[in-house]
Amino acid sequence: MKLHASGEDYLETILVLQKELNMVRSVDVARHMGVSKPSVCVAVNTLKDGGFLTMDEDHFLHLTDGGREVAEKIYERHCFFTEQLISVGVDPKTAEQDACRMEHVISAESFEKMKAASKK
Repeated sequence: MKLHASGEDYLETILVLQKELNMVRSVDVARHMGVSKPSVCVAVNTLKDGGFLTMDEDHFLHLTDGGREVAEKIYERHCFFTEQLISVGVDPKTAEQDACRMEHVISAESFEKMKAASKK
């Protein structure tokens, strides 16, 4: 299943919230992302159908191995671009917003080259 940017954002949010809260419910995702609970419900069902996410009997969300892999990749890109933009003087809030867009469109090859170049 091909994920769109919004699906990647949901997976990334669940990963971040799991690090903060340990256990995550749909309501936590809705609050964090500033979206409605019905929007989260639709996204969760799509991600469950795609094999990226499961929900237990207590309605806690859990990333599958595949979901975690996607989420960690997106989160790594997000952190990288945010840090790079801030380091060149971009306002942190703007850097966060721009990084959120950049993380979805860059190719794996370009990202790896930029990451390697930043370590020199």
